[in-house]
Amino acid sequence: MKFIGKVLGSLVLFAGFTGSSLFNFSDTALSESIDSLEEKKQEIQGERELIQDDISLKNNEIDKLIKKQEEMLTQINELDNEIADTQNKVEVVNKNLEKLKQEINGLQNDIEELMTKIEERTSLLEERARAIQLTGGSVDYVEVLMGAEDFGDFIDRFSAVNQLMSADRDIMKEQKKDQEALKDKKSEMENRLNEQKSEKNELDQLISSLSSKKEEKNQLFEKLEQEQQAAEEERTDLEEKESELYSLEEGIEADIMAEQERQKELARQKELEKQAELEKQAAEEERSRESKREINQTVENSVSSPPPSPVSGDWGAPANGRFTTEFGYDVLNGKPRFHYGMDIAGATGTPILAAADGYVTTAETSNSYGNWIILTHSINGQTYSTVYAHMNNLSVGQGQYVEKGQQIGGMGNTGFSFGTHLHFELHEGAWNNGKSNAVNPRKYVNW
Repeated sequence: MKFIGKVLGSLVLFAGFTGSSLFNFSDTALSESIDSLEEKKQEIQGERELIQDDISLKNNEIDKLIKKQEEMLTQINELDNEIADTQNKVEVVNKNLEKLKQEINGLQNDIEELMTKIEERTSLLEERARAIQLTGGSVDYVEVLMGAEDFGDFIDRFSAVNQLMSADRDIMKEQKKDQEALKDKKSEMENRLNEQKSEKNELDQLISSLSSKKEEKNQLFEKLEQEQQAAEEERTDLEEKESELYSLEEGIEADIMAEQERQKELARQKELEKQAELEKQAAEEERSRESKREINQTVENSVSSPPPSPVSGDWGAPANGRFTTEFGYDVLNGKPRFHYGMDIAGATGTPILAAADGYVTTAETSNSYGNWIILTHSINGQTYSTVYAHMNNLSVGQGQYVEKGQQIGGMGNTGFSFGTHLHFELHEGAWNNGKSNAVNPRKYVNW
């Protein structure tokens, strides 16, 4: 990635500063190197903060996407219910169509039977009409009766004529009845055909609606999967970038720690040199006093002045002001916490002093401590670290040697702070971004 490559390229210049090779450079060069490392560290921290913000935004997007997906799943469930309902309607319509088909087939059979009967009667009636036409156009039943030879023949002829007339009436009635039935059957079949057409149109619409709903469901699923995949890929990419930057930051932190170790060693050597100088000065003063005693040995009640102490103790107060929070458990914003230092309140710009001789191993700005400084001290062979936070300004820089009581900045209200004050910590050992070796400053400092 471009920004990772850029940071790596910048760090190549500092590859030789780790380990024992650090002690081969001058103090000025080493101070510049640690300042550059701190600058690169801050750049990487800035990149990480931006990426962490992006990850946070992406997580918020994913949370919104999850809610959106829940809404989409609700839509999909509704579509499933609509699809199931439509399929049920399709089945009902198909059953109705099958029933109509059977009814129409029955009507067609009835119509065919009626038409056959009507055609047969029509043929019979046509035959009777031709017979009447051949006999002169009509049948004279009176002549038939008058032509009887005797009474018995008359009775037979009368019965035959009566049967013929009755048969003709029955044929005409059945013909009329069947013709009316044929008309009704045709009307009923036409209604059933129209009903079948309507059912078929409804079926076509249901099938079309069913296909549309299934397609809508498929599109929702596809969109859901695409959004999920895109969000996860973007978040994974951001997390990989953040991990790479974290690894780079750890590498720079190791270089800084190595430089701090070197500076602690320098502070120890400086302390040894100072102690040797003090011992030498004390020895010279002792020799001077001895000489004076020899010269004034005859003077009674002569008292030699004690040698002046170069320092009034190893530790001094870092600032004057009002103590607002002591070391230990307290409550902040309604929540219990362990306070790893002491808070001293005062006016803005109140001088902040180095609590002991040492080297500036950190002089920077952070979101929590604001403007802050770490001093590393070597006193009687023991390493200590002091922290000065929420400062208004910094008067010293990285790698600089300071003496006890020297002003290193002014009291302020920067970072995570609720008023102008100095947050002061004292650690037995190197400050390693943890609180395990923090002690109550009152153990060493007398206010």
